[in-house]
Amino acid sequence: MRRSRAAIGAVLCLAGAVTLHATHDRWPAPKVDRPELLYVRSPSVMKQVLLGHHAFAADVYWIRALQHFGSERLSPPDHQRTYALLYPLLDLTTTLDPYFSIAYRFGAIFLGEPYPGGPGRPDLAVALLKKGIAAQPQKWQYLQDLGFVYYWHMRDHKTAAATFQAASEMPGAPNWLRPLAAVTLAEGGERDASRALWQQLAKADEPWLRDSARLRLAQLDAMEIMDAWARIRRERGITPGIPLDPSGTPFVIDPSTGNITIARESKLFPLPGQLKPPQ
Repeated sequence: MRRSRAAIGAVLCLAGAVTLHATHDRWPAPKVDRPELLYVRSPSVMKQVLLGHHAFAADVYWIRALQHFGSERLSPPDHQRTYALLYPLLDLTTTLDPYFSIAYRFGAIFLGEPYPGGPGRPDLAVALLKKGIAAQPQKWQYLQDLGFVYYWHMRDHKTAAATFQAASEMPGAPNWLRPLAAVTLAEGGERDASRALWQQLAKADEPWLRDSARLRLAQLDAMEIMDAWARIRRERGITPGIPLDPSGTPFVIDPSTGNITIARESKLFPLPGQLKPPQ
């Protein structure tokens, strides 16, 4: 029951980081320039110090991970977002409680989010999920999530397909996972394969997964609008009016190309590959 409530809280966090920001006065979120807030950086040392109170400490570090993610995501435009403590906090959380499924699954979502909405670190999302798979090899959900990371963030369709296939063969896995493996290897444009994949996921049982799929489908729709606008401008030699994106926010002109692109204030920003984290 406790972890079910944690799942609900994590969904609300992802949908609107304002909830996280509101908790700042109660429990200040860790700052990048204050690494001491991790207290003990070694998960193995922390397990020895806690003397059996691992689950409670895991909840504490999970809350701190959520607050850190929310604080960075809601930071002012002039703040250089780094999400530097996100993975260390998630690593501590899941070492203290290796069965903390929500921390693995939502942690991977946070880590894989493109910059600046997240750290843009799908490699760390893969590492976190593989850690979960090692702790609970019977959890098909971890393999499913791992497939998403490979497909969406890393563009590794072959590995994603193999991961979805492995997940589909596990006891209790939903029947839509098997065709998902075939979709990732579909011939044709990558965008078409991506749309087919997310249309499948929009039927999933988990509300957070359906919401994620709807967002990705809306982003794909925005890309189609952008392509059509650019095609009219190129073929007819005219500049069409500025349309709204699927979230209802007007597109903006990209000064580097003269074509439209997603506005930063849009719920669909950033599109996949639109921004990369600072080096």
